Amino acid sequence: MSQRPRMLTLHPQDNVAIALDDIAAGQTGTTDGPALLQSVKQGHKVAVAAINAGQNVLRYGQIIGQATADIAPGEHVHVQNLGMGEHSRDYAYASEAATLDAVPDTRTFDGYHRADGRVGTRNYLGILTSVNCSGSVAKFIAEAAEKSGLLDAYPNIDGIVPITHGTGCGMSGENEGYDTLFRTLSGYAQHPNFGGILLIGLGCEVMQVSALVGGRPIRADGALRYMTIQHEGGTRKTIEKGLAELHGIAELANTATRKPAPVSELMVGMQCGGSDGYSGITANPALGVASDLLVRHGGTTILSETSEIYGAEHLLTRRAVSVEVGEKLIDRVRWWEDYTARNHGEMDNNPSPGNKRGGLTTILEKSLGAVAKSGSAPLTDVYLFGEKIEKKGFVFMDSPGFDPCSVTGQIASGANLIVFTTGRGSVSGYMPTPCIKVATNSEMYRRMADDMDVNCGDIISEGVSLKDKGRDIFEMFIRIASGEQTKSEELGFGGVEFVPWQIGTVM
Repeated sequence: MSQRPRMLTLHPQDNVAIALDDIAAGQTGTTDGPALLQSVKQGHKVAVAAINAGQNVLRYGQIIGQATADIAPGEHVHVQNLGMGEHSRDYAYASEAATLDAVPDTRTFDGYHRADGRVGTRNYLGILTSVNCSGSVAKFIAEAAEKSGLLDAYPNIDGIVPITHGTGCGMSGENEGYDTLFRTLSGYAQHPNFGGILLIGLGCEVMQVSALVGGRPIRADGALRYMTIQHEGGTRKTIEKGLAELHGIAELANTATRKPAPVSELMVGMQCGGSDGYSGITANPALGVASDLLVRHGGTTILSETSEIYGAEHLLTRRAVSVEVGEKLIDRVRWWEDYTARNHGEMDNNPSPGNKRGGLTTILEKSLGAVAKSGSAPLTDVYLFGEKIEKKGFVFMDSPGFDPCSVTGQIASGANLIVFTTGRGSVSGYMPTPCIKVATNSEMYRRMADDMDVNCGDIISEGVSLKDKGRDIFEMFIRIASGEQTKSEELGFGGVEFVPWQIGTVM
């Protein structure tokens, strides 16, 4: 006899359940549940009680929208009968900020100790560009270095990473767009996963190399050189000079070797992309367990994507360590409401078509699942995009929901590991920081095994506990931080995923 299709109700108040298999019309998902009125795909929602038009639809015990039509028990609940609606949220600032108990054992990873006290998980040389106009020359220098075998004499260096982008000029030199790009480039120049940096500009751009350097030592180890193409006399001369400077930087970077460091020196950026109906019940809460473990060991985890916590921000403000920290988060949410309004957008432009095919209907539902990545730790502070994170624990960094852009900000803020959960599948990497890919469901994990590092689908298919899976992810943090390669690193990703957040007019 074949196994019966299953559905899962996540909270006693929920009036929808999640299909854990494809379920045909006429079948039931539980012994006492209603027969389905239509066939429903895995990850999609089914009404388990009658829901009247205008009534709140509940998942996770939270409002995910309002019914736009009467919904009968056993009916598929999705875009055809569920939409956004007004509802109030009680922010209850700092009312649930329970400190997590510290873990007594002293775990370590093997990392690169930097002069500023931070610890890297990789040891790259970076060729950082101030403007799009110097991007090709940066790539030419990296290619010339590879052809010449420059790194053959420097076994402790992981590679050369040209960091190119599409901005740096045609912008104001004194607004939030400029400030955001400045923080981003400065953060990469100082990142602990870089053993040294070569900074290249054109010479006439708005984002001046001289402003970035500012007459001060950006890196405490002195492993930074800079030049402009116009000053050096053009492309060929800049490549020649760049190769010579890279040799000098490599001499310094190669002196670094992996040595034990406390796990408290890990800073993990947490992302989700291509989410599905499983995200909020498998990979994201499992990552939340791992996040709590790292925080208990004294480390730092970063939640971002402000537009994708919308509707669930009250769960974070309650965990803020103070009213002031909670208000900082809501200030960013209000900024986003204004930002989208003045640009003729909507905060509910999510979920994406892929999210909807995976079963997610509204941004409220998507956000509730996304916030599960944060576990239960108190919210220590809230940071701007690319702002240097200096407090330990669980923090929030403001960013768009566009994954490469959000990760760029987290790395600029100091993340030396990235963990990315996905239900539909995602292919990307983020040099200089390794990215662990976590699958929400077993079917996608098998289909995209070359790109996925962890399968959380077995939480449903095999009954693995969230606690055990979270522990597995935490242990992978330590292995990857110590040098084990992720799937995206093996495939060579990271060359095109540097995406600074462009705010403001392009002129």
